[in-house]
Amino acid sequence: MTAVAIRPEKLKDNIAAALGAKVRQITVALDEVTVVVSAADYLDSMRLLRDAEGCRFEQLVDLCGVDYSAYGDVVNEGARYCVVSHLLSVSLNQRVRVKVFCADDDFPVVASVSDLWNSANWYEREAFDLFGIVFDGHNDLRRILTDYGFIGHPFRKDFPLSGHVEMRYDAEQRRVVYEPVSIEPREITPRIIREDKYGGLH
Repeated sequence: MTAVAIRPEKLKDNIAAALGAKVRQITVALDEVTVVVSAADYLDSMRLLRDAEGCRFEQLVDLCGVDYSAYGDVVNEGARYCVVSHLLSVSLNQRVRVKVFCADDDFPVVASVSDLWNSANWYEREAFDLFGIVFDGHNDLRRILTDYGFIGHPFRKDFPLSGHVEMRYDAEQRRVVYEPVSIEPREITPRIIREDKYGGLH
């Protein structure tokens, strides 16, 4: 029998009680609980969220990186890189979002939670590959979506949309070669159609 979900405000209180002083911020918005913890307390906080009686978040359903350097076209004054995790308690029928900001923008590092939830393994590799966030304690931290020789992290806001290099197969050399990008940057303006009844629309 599935447990009846408690109100978000009650879940917020349960999480605050379980984490205590480790909570930097905890909010409820749109019936969703979001808790922010520091990088130093991240691993312990995640363990408590998994094991504490009022929490019991047995599953990590998602983990991703965020670059806040130009979030919503507003320059962010705080830390640039954040790791966001979504946890699910099947036994208690509840969810929580956990955010942790990396202390150093030049070398973003947080602890790995792959020993707590196996599902974190590839999620952390993806965040490492695309954002350059290092997960300390991960036993196989390497690129997962880009090529092994790829330079840079393509989801960082300062990474050029065209990239730095392009690759092609060279028939004479009989191998793939890498060259500087030859695409000229351009502004793409969408075509707007203002005709009446265009395509049968009224």
